[in-house]
Amino acid sequence: MTETAVPNVLKSEVLARFVMETPSEAVPDAMVKKAVRHILDSIGAGVAGAVSVEAQRLTAVLREEGEGPGRATLWGRGETMTPVNAALVNGTASHAFELDDTGGCDHSGAVVVPAAVAAVELADRPVTGREFIDAVVIGYDVARRPLEACGAYEPHNGAGFHSTGTCGTFGAAAAAARILGLSVRETQNALGLASSFSSGLWCCVHDGAQSKRMHAGHAAWGGLMSAVLARRGFTGPTHVFEEVWGGFNHSFAPTSSDPDAYLRELGENWKLGRVSIKPHASCRSTHAAIDAVDNLRAAHGFTADDVEEVHVIINPFVYGMCGHATLHPMNSAQLSIPYSVAADLVFGSAGLPSFARARREDPRVAAMMARVRFTVDKSQKDDDEPIVEVTLKDGRSWREHVPMPLGAPTNPVTDEALLRKFRGVVGMVFTEEETEELARTLMALEEVSDFRTEVASLLAREPRTREQFDA
Repeated sequence: MTETAVPNVLKSEVLARFVMETPSEAVPDAMVKKAVRHILDSIGAGVAGAVSVEAQRLTAVLREEGEGPGRATLWGRGETMTPVNAALVNGTASHAFELDDTGGCDHSGAVVVPAAVAAVELADRPVTGREFIDAVVIGYDVARRPLEACGAYEPHNGAGFHSTGTCGTFGAAAAAARILGLSVRETQNALGLASSFSSGLWCCVHDGAQSKRMHAGHAAWGGLMSAVLARRGFTGPTHVFEEVWGGFNHSFAPTSSDPDAYLRELGENWKLGRVSIKPHASCRSTHAAIDAVDNLRAAHGFTADDVEEVHVIINPFVYGMCGHATLHPMNSAQLSIPYSVAADLVFGSAGLPSFARARREDPRVAAMMARVRFTVDKSQKDDDEPIVEVTLKDGRSWREHVPMPLGAPTNPVTDEALLRKFRGVVGMVFTEEETEELARTLMALEEVSDFRTEVASLLAREPRTREQFDA
């Protein structure tokens, strides 16, 4: 079903019809299978995030303000809240450790999946696993389209907007509307209302502010809130995607607008297809450099002690975001190529444990970071991946370029690697047996007849520990 602009029909109505009227059989099998992997990955990130400082502080503030038990689960905490605030906390937790997927609205999984789970817990009917998958696939699609309509990642994020927060809220609204069974008109209102929750600025990179983590949670909260309000008859601006004063593009993309992208190849070019799973617990812009070092180390067998220098040839945009050497707070280290590469070399991995405070304060890492230098190549585009040269103390030197980092659709992680990541992070919160049961259930999500009783109930278990991660 390819949708194009129809005279006198607003884009928000066409998108609302796509959300609510796309039949399950229209979702390609490849997208269903990919969605299962991303749902597992996103829930794993969110369960792990239960022990993050951000999720714990946010939960404490909500409790202090009077939030009590509710209908929805706080993943990995053995607690409940109202669905909208559960989406806020679980979305923030899902992005808290930089484990969540990327390449959609940016971090679509941390926005769409928490909103969809909370919508299931709010729904007055059983929701099957396949229904949940369809809602998530459609949510990813709608989350990405406003970003492409802004001219895609480079101009929108380059202007300072974090698209996870500004665009993700539309995908959360779409997934929630689908699960809650809204009418087309109500869904159109929900999409319009979601624009009121579009927010998030990249100024967080300058000091490692925790606000970045909450961009995902806020977008999940706003999308679900929009769907719930629309179900009650609350109206939203139906011209939100039109080229009008106050419209999304007019406001967020005054010089880069591509309004046809909202409907371009709708129902044919499924946006989940471009989303990557992250094998490393750091900003995606650090991954190609990590992968390059890993490839060279695997090919030539050197260790951290053998390295004289790591030379990174990089574009100006990514250098400005990830070229710093700040270690604290953890958020900054996860946005640092020097730290991520050094930790990968010293500890053998850029997984979450490598970013703990004790690891960041290891003197071997500081020594290795001092050997990382940059050349900023102004001829590279903002989305070009860096070239990495490793020189050893014996004079040998190699160059590596990874145009598509590991986890990209064209360079995917295996199911085995995905489950290894899932077990590693979820195992911080649940027992080994509970982790395995959750993994098996999610990998067989198509067979689930009632998501609330068969999946959400597993997320509601008491954690084996509430100890905060050493960030």
